[in-house]
Amino acid sequence: MRWARTTARVAAAGLGIAGLGLGYGVIEAHRFTLRRFTVPVLAPGSAPIRVLHISDLHLLARQHAKLEWVSRLAGLEPDLVVNTGDNFASDDALEPLLGCLAGLLGVPGVFVFGSNDYLKPVFKNPFGYLLHGRSERSEGDLPELDFEALRRAFTEAGWLDLNDRSGSLEVAGRRVAFRGTDDAHHQRDHYERVAGPADPQADLNIGVTHAPYRRVLDAMTADGMDLILAGHTHGGQVCLPFKGALITNCDIDPARVKGLSTHRAGGRTAWLHVSAGLGSSPFAPYRTFCQPEASLLTLVARH
Repeated sequence: MRWARTTARVAAAGLGIAGLGLGYGVIEAHRFTLRRFTVPVLAPGSAPIRVLHISDLHLLARQHAKLEWVSRLAGLEPDLVVNTGDNFASDDALEPLLGCLAGLLGVPGVFVFGSNDYLKPVFKNPFGYLLHGRSERSEGDLPELDFEALRRAFTEAGWLDLNDRSGSLEVAGRRVAFRGTDDAHHQRDHYERVAGPADPQADLNIGVTHAPYRRVLDAMTADGMDLILAGHTHGGQVCLPFKGALITNCDIDPARVKGLSTHRAGGRTAWLHVSAGLGSSPFAPYRTFCQPEASLLTLVARH
């Protein structure tokens, strides 16, 4: 009898701790923050370029606090906006999304899509993410989001579509060459369509992808990209103090699951920035020790 009471108390305590952790995670998911990084990637003597990197909003129309916070990012007056995908989670979020980005759509910009720009989110086993280190790839026929409407809105505003495409823009008086891939997490990426040496006439070569799988990072780095930007990881989403991310949702190492680092391949080195993003699946609306974020990268001259 005493054993049963002890077991019940332990179980109740465990549930209580789990509940507190979940509650903290829900609060953390609304603590939007702006990260700032300096990247020495430009030619000596170059003036800085300010790049706003946004990713993984997973927006629902009812998320008014997120909408308001994102709308204020235009006040940073970036020279370039890079959007690495997973923008919205329901069709009725498309117009609110475009509304909160309105102040940025007039700025030179580029974008790629993630799987959650194509497919509506569905409930999945949350333990599968923790056990396997990545989310399950969806199989079968799933409802699609109106990603073509999103594509039209971005391209009509002048943003460059980099889904397995390349192109260039004038940014702060400099010519910047870009190449990107479609979502590597669902194997939509076809890097061979943009592969080849970096543009020698460009002041800067940037690679853009949603999910930072090594096959994409290796190829872009070996081809001479100066900087690569990605999202998808949510910074690990469920992190521990002092240890950080437990999983990355791709094959990148946990030490580079968010923030600025370098990547080496083919005898070359590229700067890599992975955004922890601004949202999460509506079926897992929590973060622990991993605040939602956008990043302002100030590109400066190499020493």
